[in-house]
Amino acid sequence: MLSKQLLKNLFQGIAKRLLRQKTEGPAISIGWFQKKVLKHLPGGKTRSIRLWERTFYYEAPQELLHGLQEIFVDQIYKQTLSANPTIIDCGANIGLSVLYLKKQHPTATILAFEPDPLNFSLLQQNIASFQLTDIQCIQAAVWIENKTLSFSGQKGMASGISTTEQENSIEVKGIRLKDYLNQPIDFLKIDIEGAEWEVLKDCSSQLHTVKNLFVEYHGQFEEQYKLTEILNLLQQAGFKYYVREAAALAPHPFLRAPSNHPYEVQLNIFGFR
Repeated sequence: MLSKQLLKNLFQGIAKRLLRQKTEGPAISIGWFQKKVLKHLPGGKTRSIRLWERTFYYEAPQELLHGLQEIFVDQIYKQTLSANPTIIDCGANIGLSVLYLKKQHPTATILAFEPDPLNFSLLQQNIASFQLTDIQCIQAAVWIENKTLSFSGQKGMASGISTTEQENSIEVKGIRLKDYLNQPIDFLKIDIEGAEWEVLKDCSSQLHTVKNLFVEYHGQFEEQYKLTEILNLLQQAGFKYYVREAAALAPHPFLRAPSNHPYEVQLNIFGFR
């Protein structure tokens, strides 16, 4: 019969192989077993995972898996920036994007906004765990003015500004993003769950200060004008852009099948000069 120590060593060896860490960059490979565990692990409890010999804290396993795949495997934020870049992360969530950007650009100064109280707490824990420096975290939702906002707190990636009174809504601080675009910004990431149209319109006169821009667009088919206006704003600000699907929410667009997802369209928009 195998001893407990032997089983422990065997499991640790398998875990290291399943979650291989590359030394040449921030990319990470997620093994099938690790994917299976995260896919079926229940949420609602703060847990941790080892990444680069450090502890990363999370509560929503499926969202963590999605984030690891999108940010570290697909590397959607991979880019070349100048030395000592200035980065603004709107919707930093629990810190995967901040961690990736600091690994890719160690000398970067990052301003990270996250309004959800639980996400913000995990963001701070993860920054401390990885001993990341030159990062300022602000618990606020980026918006078109400085005011208190009603916020639908879903304890995950689906949290967002709420225009109607909801059972799970809370009050959060809102800040005007335009006020922070009065200096050269090397990279601006906007993933704010449906508020991107209003915020980009308000910031349009200051977008010339931004070198690279990422927007995760969330919308409805009946609101296509918002997507059209966002793309026009980017073009007017001198950006070239590339658009790709962030989530396959309409696999058969002609059928318009009912869905439980709050959005019908979810796109990644990359703006560059």
